[in-house]
Formats: sequence, C-alpha cells, structure tokens
Amino acid sequence: MSQLVHDLLFEAARRAPGAEALVYGARRLDYAGLAGAVRGAASALLRHGLARQERLAVYLEKNLENVTAMFGAAAAGGTFVPVNPLLKPEQVAYILADCNVGVLVTSVERLRLLKPALAGCPELRLVLLTGLAAGAAVPELAELPALRLLGWDELMAAGALLDAAGAADAVAPHRCVDADMAAIMYTSGSTGKPKGVVLSHRNLVAGAHSVAEYLDNSPADRILAVLPLSFDYGLSQLTTGFRAGASVVLLNHLLPQDVLHAVRDERITGLAGVPPLWRQLAGLNWPADCTLRYLTNSGGAMPRVTLDALRRALPAARPFLMYGLTEAFRSTYLPPEELERRPDSMGRAIPNAEVMVLRPDGSECEADEPGELVHRGALVGMGYWNDPVNTALRYRVLSPRLSGLTLPEVAVWSGDTVRKDAEGFLYFIGRNDEMIKTSGYRVSPAEIEEVVYARQQVAEAAAFGVPHPALGQAIVVVASARDGVALTAEALLAACRPELPGYMLPAKIVIWPESLPRNPNGKIDRKLLSLQFVAAFAEPTP
Repeated sequence: MSQLVHDLLFEAARRAPGAEALVYGARRLDYAGLAGAVRGAASALLRHGLARQERLAVYLEKNLENVTAMFGAAAAGGTFVPVNPLLKPEQVAYILADCNVGVLVTSVERLRLLKPALAGCPELRLVLLTGLAAGAAVPELAELPALRLLGWDELMAAGALLDAAGAADAVAPHRCVDADMAAIMYTSGSTGKPKGVVLSHRNLVAGAHSVAEYLDNSPADRILAVLPLSFDYGLSQLTTGFRAGASVVLLNHLLPQDVLHAVRDERITGLAGVPPLWRQLAGLNWPADCTLRYLTNSGGAMPRVTLDALRRALPAARPFLMYGLTEAFRSTYLPPEELERRPDSMGRAIPNAEVMVLRPDGSECEADEPGELVHRGALVGMGYWNDPVNTALRYRVLSPRLSGLTLPEVAVWSGDTVRKDAEGFLYFIGRNDEMIKTSGYRVSPAEIEEVVYARQQVAEAAAFGVPHPALGQAIVVVASARDGVALTAEALLAACRPELPGYMLPAKIVIWPESLPRNPNGKIDRKLLSLQFVAAFAEPTP
C-alpha cells in the first residue's frame, strides 16, 4: 500500500507500465514514462541541492511539466507548492516569500512578469524555466544576478542520465516518512492574505484512497482535470487517478464548450467541478451517448435547479455531492442513491474520517441542532505555515471523551455551521465568517441563494451582508441573467417575498451585467462583491 504521495504513481507504473497515465493536448505519457520522468526530475533536483522538505513552487498552467515537477519534488524528499496560474505577480511573490520557496518552476513569459516582484523573495535561488532552449539566454532577466536560471528540458535531460541504471553519481532521495510535509496548499485569501495549509504524505495518500473507494475508480476510468492543481480538489484528480491507475486528462479550458468537447474526444468517465462551472455545463447540449460515469461537486452547495438540469442532461452520470475544506481535504459525500430523499444534504463522512457537530463548549449537538463541523482522522492537515495564531484557532486538541484516546489528538474546526439529522446525514447552514447577522437573526447566504436560483431566469447569484447602522447587516443579492433572458431586481424581489420571511428579504438586489467575479479556485467571490456595496448603507457622516 502506498505510504508516500509519489508512491501512488510508482505503484501504478509497476502494475501496468504501458497504461496511459497523463494526457495534455497531443502529448501522452504512459505510467512507465511518467514514473521515469518523475524519478529523473527528483534526481536532477537533488543534484541541484534540493534540501529535505525545501519548498519548490510551481507557477504554470496545467501541463506535463507541472505534474512532473510536483511529484519529482515529493520523490526527492522536498515539498511542492502549487501556485494558481491566475494569480498576479504580487500575489505569487507573497506566497514565495511566505513559505520560503527555494526553487521555482515557471515559464519564461511568467518569469518576465514576476521579475519586479521577486526582490521580496530572498530565499529563492533557482528558477527552472519551461520553454527555454538549452544554452539560450534571456537578456531581460540578466538583472536577477542572485538567481540561477536553468531550462526545464536541460534539467530533465540531466535527470534522465542520473537516473539511469548504475549511475555512479546519482544522489539518494532524502529519508521521508508519511508524517513528513509533502505539500503546502494556499487558500484563496478571500478574507485577507492567503494561508498556506501544510499537508503530509499521509494526508494526501489517505485522501486518494478514500475518494477512489467511494467513487469506485478503476484503471478503466478517464478523469478530466479542469480545476486548478493549486486547489486541493483539483490536485485530488491526480492523486485519485494515480491511486486507481486511471488516465488523467489535463485541460486549461476557456469556455464551457471546451469541457464538453474534451469529454467527448477523450471518452471521459469522471468530471469534477464547482457550482459556477456546473451551472454553465448544465445548459449545454450533451450527446446522448456521453461516456461520463460520475460527476462530483465541491467548493460550495450545488443549487437544486442546477442539479436537476444536470441529471436531465446527463442521466447516465451519477452525481456525488461532496463537502471539503483544504485543512482536511474532504469530509463528506452524499451517495447518488440518496439524492431523491435528501438532495440538500452534504451526506455522511467519507471513508477513514469522522465528522462531528459540536457546540462552542466542545460537546456534541443533538439531532438537528446547529453546531460547528469538526473533522478528525488521517486527513487532518498539519496547520498553517508560519501562522501559529490561526493554526491554534482551527487546529485544536479534541476532548478525550470524544476521541477515546489517551494521547492528545488534533482535529480541525471547520468554521462552518451544519446540522446532523437523526440518521446521521449532515446539512450545511453557512460559513461562520459568511453568515449574515441582521435584525438579531443569523441568516445563511446559501438559503437565500437557493430561493433566487429557483427562478429560471437567474444564471448566477450571491447573497451577502454589508454593515448597516440599524440592522447590523443589510442583505444584498447580486444576480446575473441567463443569456437572452430579461431579469429585473423588482421581479426577483417579488419572487422572493412568498418564499422568505421578512428578515431574510434582500434590502438590495443588483442585476449584474456579466458573470459574477470568481476567486482563483473558480468560486463566486462574495467578499469582493460585498466590498462594492459597503458605502451604500453606511451611516452618513455628521
């Protein structure tokens, strides 16, 4: 059984070396080829001084080099830090400085954009560049004398030689156990600077085994990776695929139609998405012979209207509604056979995890009593990098009366309010930092959004609270209309009145002229939207 994250790939290569592992456009690698590339990258990185658990950041779109660099760093005994390719130079530089990155893998074009921001990254010593021919120079990067620049292809050629059988000067990888740090995944930072969640090999491997078990993944699966690899849900498409020996197809899509074409052309069986993407995909004209076996949703509740549309469009695909947090990767899933009975449920704990609903004093809630979701088990991460204050807030020692252990066990407090019914199924109420406090009530944005999404004219919607001198917070709803459909704030408010009590009615509805803004992981950015409406309800200055 795999103990380290790169072993997922190496074991798949031993079982079926000729099976297709990774696809990127016209480029295809079987498991033997990908495993060889990863070993070569590890050997070359060690020759260039990659220290034990030293951070290697990857700032690239999804491609073969991205995957090889991450798993190569892990195989060498280092730590990989996937950086969302949509981030701006200042945001990237913050991450590089925050977790003391020593090695960066990026492209020549991206490094040109990053150059002005790299002065604040004193520990960065080596940059590996894709798209740089052997021996080529980049004159405009000559102003970075403290950095050594090396072409990725040159590194890989040297690595292949070093990894050859009997190479006398090959460097052994650093000693590594499953409790060691494997990756640092940065949260989106919608409520301040992003935080780096430290994940061990055990976290990543346990997550891959758990998800592959309930999705019933097998070597016959072909998984389409459309989410950023810097998103734990996106990285999971790789780890889960490699654990099963499946084929993973990388896609950097621009339009929803690109996803449909990739599913058709690559005979995709598994597709993961977040609610904004599913809303777009639900409206496409899917072929009757679509090969999709399952769909998975996380990163927010899928509106009922979207789920119903997907089930009509893709009747053969089984939808898995899931809930997770980067601090513990994945917590719950709803089996597809439960959809008819409880379509609003987050489901139950995934295999090898326990999920509890606790009061502020740490005691367990009764059935249907709201409380905070707390996750224990092998998937609980190792805290936030270089952030003991927030680590202490979220990662806490569980009461022995709950864990049943004599030694302290750390669990993660999610910050999400949920309830558990008498049969043990969980229901999301809201994030503690997103709950709207209005007129003395706590209101879940998701509950308002569900009512708004029930209107067929609505394409996207977000509900949030903004400071109000009398109410505490006023409820604002921002919605966009489906293409070619008329939608007015007055009509939307009138539709909400019969469905919501007075204190939950929006004080303001705005019809957004385009797609709602998203954070780098593809979720609607409520925080960014709310900042634009703070002045609308501010108390006048005397």
